[in-house]
Order: sequence, then C-alpha cells, then structure tokens
Amino acid sequence: MATASIPSKMKAFVYSENGNPADVLKLKTDIAVPELEEDQVLVKVVAAALNPIDFKKMLGLKTTVPTVPGYDAAGVVVKLGSKVENFKEGDEVFGFTDIQKSLQDPKVSGTLAEYTAIEEKLLAPKPKNLSFAEAAGLPLAIETAYEGLERIGFSARESILVLGGAGGVGSLVIQLAKNVFGASKVAATSSTGKLDLLKKLGTDLAIDYTKENYEDLPEKFDVAYDTVRESDRALKAVKEDGRVLTIIGTPTPPAIPFSVTSNGSILEKLNPHLESGEVKPVLDPKGPFPFSQTVEALSYLQTQRATGKVVIYPIP
Repeated sequence: MATASIPSKMKAFVYSENGNPADVLKLKTDIAVPELEEDQVLVKVVAAALNPIDFKKMLGLKTTVPTVPGYDAAGVVVKLGSKVENFKEGDEVFGFTDIQKSLQDPKVSGTLAEYTAIEEKLLAPKPKNLSFAEAAGLPLAIETAYEGLERIGFSARESILVLGGAGGVGSLVIQLAKNVFGASKVAATSSTGKLDLLKKLGTDLAIDYTKENYEDLPEKFDVAYDTVRESDRALKAVKEDGRVLTIIGTPTPPAIPFSVTSNGSILEKLNPHLESGEVKPVLDPKGPFPFSQTVEALSYLQTQRATGKVVIYPIP
C-alpha cells in the first residue's frame, strides 16, 4: 500500500470510560490513524488476538481513556519511521505492542483497529506457513511461555507441570518445553473436555483437574509453570528443590512471579520452530471472530473457558 493511499481516519474499537467491555467498548469510524515515531512502523492490521489484560484494563487497571485496546497483531507494513532499518513496505509481520508503555502513555495505539504503530524491535517476519489469524494468536502468549521457561531456568531432561495447559500460554509452554527445551516429561492440567488437546500438544500426563488433585500425585516435578493462580498448590507438586513460576497475581513464596516484556527477537528466534511445525498456534474453535463481533469475543474471553487464543479476523 502506497503511503499516499493510507487514510487519515480509521475504524477502531475504543473505550472512553472504565467498565465492562459489553458496556464501554464501542466501534468508531473516525479515529485518527497513528502518527509514527522514528523507530516505528505502521501496520495494516489483518488479524488481532485478545488477552485478559484487554478486559482488565477496561475494568480499571491503571489505564487512561480514551483507549484503543489490543496488543497482539499480524498484518502488513505500510509505512516506515525514519530510523527503521529491518522492514520495508509490504512485509508481513507479527508482534505485540509494549504493555508497560501502554499503561503509562495514552498515545500508544492498540491493535483492535485497522492500523497500529509498533516499534520495529517488537516485530518479526510472519512465519510463512501460518495464516494471519494463526500468527496473531502467538506473540504475547509465546513470548510469555518462552521467557517464563528461561526465567525459571528450565533445561533439557527436566520434568514440568503446566497448570492450565489448554490456555493461550499453557498450550505453548507444553510445546516449547517438549520440542524446544527438551523436557524429559510434560504433565499438564485441564478440564475433562480438553484432555485430548493436551495429548495432541505432546503432554505425557494429562490431568483432569475436576477429578484429580495434582498436588497429591506421588510423582513430583522439577518445575511447575502456573497460568491459573495456583502457586500455593503448585509448590506441593514439585520436588524438594523444585521451582514454581506464576504469571498471574502475587505468588506464594518461594514461587516467583513473571511478567513478559515485548521483544521481536524472541519471535524471530522461534520462527524456525513455528515454520517446521514443532510449535503450533492453538486457536479457540469458536473463532476467529469478525471485527464487528470484537465485544462478543471479549465477553467470551472473560468466561475463562476459551481454548488457546481468541482471535479477531478479518479486520477491515
């Protein structure tokens, strides 16, 4: 798309007050297309994925209004900042915007819009074998999964228990631990209906949390990766010298908390594993949701019953 053909206004979802997404999130047609900083690229968003932080911010988590929500995106580069070196117009990319910066700066543009401005360093080339919808479901979740495994010092021949294995992050922790880090054994929890998915992802021991207390199993694990706020129980499921990492809330010591930092180099590093099929995106079967049903998609995500990622596609 030539720079001259980029419109000045765009469609975007916006909330101007805090509250439930169903009440406050509105589709606007006259939002200004973001201005670029020198290190940013303008991306024509083709698909975006939802994350719990989207509705948590709407409900009142340290945010300024009005705000265009959304972090994950896959799309096409249509304009370059003056200091961008590694991308050109027409490149297909994926990535997610800077969460910490967005909490502090109301000018940061979200991805639930036709266009978004993202720093070059936060983007990577879209894996060639993935659709835009599949790619959009990866950035925040796969970086959280990968960085968390690195942070906890997970290494080959260790065993791991993944709490919430059918979720957006958990489904990728399973695959990364097994196929990239070389885990000796992967166990994971889910509800009854999602046990088959865990097995397809490579789980050696699929645990139905509605029927079993995983902390009572005789087998203990080197590491537990907690995506469901159960660090106190996870500590009972690891070996005496085991480690627990949680990505939600304040953990029970000595479990450690973890928050992701956006980094396009990690996406680029993982691209070979994505293009080989060793690691696959998991999209919720109810989706993708069209752009017009973004509010409904967020409400669905709030039920905490989604499998994998909830994706918005196509975006006009």
